Amino acid sequence: MSTDTYLAVFLGSKTSPKMTAWNALSESERKNREREGMAAWKAWVEKHQGAILEMGGPLGKTKKVDAKGVADIGNELGAFTVVRAASHEAAAKMFENHPHFANFPGERVEIMPILPIPAG
Repeated sequence: MSTDTYLAVFLGSKTSPKMTAWNALSESERKNREREGMAAWKAWVEKHQGAILEMGGPLGKTKKVDAKGVADIGNELGAFTVVRAASHEAAAKMFENHPHFANFPGERVEIMPILPIPAG
């Protein structure tokens, strides 16, 4: 079963060295880097606008549900985007040097196919 639709999940740890360094910046330096990062992200969106099916956005706090019930938890998930590409490799290449980790303290983007639900 093949697909041309991919989910990109933006990840980063609140305790990573990159985030620690980001938080140590002065307010003015962080604001400058945020402006640069947002401009880079906008340029990335413009470059790939024909492939972006759902811009997505930031993800909120996480709740876990298991046999013990519902609980608040933390994870590295930060945001998501849905793209269309000819292959999994092509989808992944769209995110090389992405501002999430090139400009911001994010650590990585993980890309996975969205598989069709089997009929029947």
